Amino acid sequence: MRHKVAGFKLKRPVDSRNALLRNLTTSVIEKERVITTVPKAKAVRPLVEKMITLAKQDTLHARRQAAAWLRTPASVKKLFDTLGTRFGQRNGGYTRITRLGPRKGDGAEQCMLELVGSELVKRAADRAKRKEERLKAAREGREHEDEEKAE
Repeated sequence: MRHKVAGFKLKRPVDSRNALLRNLTTSVIEKERVITTVPKAKAVRPLVEKMITLAKQDTLHARRQAAAWLRTPASVKKLFDTLGTRFGQRNGGYTRITRLGPRKGDGAEQCMLELVGSELVKRAADRAKRKEERLKAAREGREHEDEEKAE
C-alpha cells in the first residue's frame, strides 16, 4: 500500500517518468495547449503551475530553477517574458484539463491540458489574422479597380 506517497508512477521507471514530465511541461509552456492522456495531464499539472509561480517571481534564481527543469531556452524565455506577466495577478489555477473522450487506437481517455486564457490569446491572434487578410483583399481590390479605370 502506498500510504502518504505522493505523485504518479505512470507505469515507468524513474528516469523515463522524469523525462516524460519534463518534456510535457516544456510542451505546455511553449504551445500553451497539449493533448495527452488524463493521468499524464494530472501528473504534469502541478509542475506547470510551479513553473508559472517561479515566473511570477522573475529573479535570477527562479530563472535558473526553471532552466534546470525545462528543456529549451525558448520555453524559459516565454515563461518569464509572457506567461509570468499574464498570470501576475492570478493566485494559482493557471491550467485547465478538458476531457476529449477515448483515443481511437487503444481507448485511452484523452484530454487537453491548456493554460487558462490561451483561448483568448489564440482568438485574438485569429481575429488579427482575419482582419489583416480583409485589409489585404480590400487593398488588392482597390488596386484592381484603379488598373481597370486607367485602361
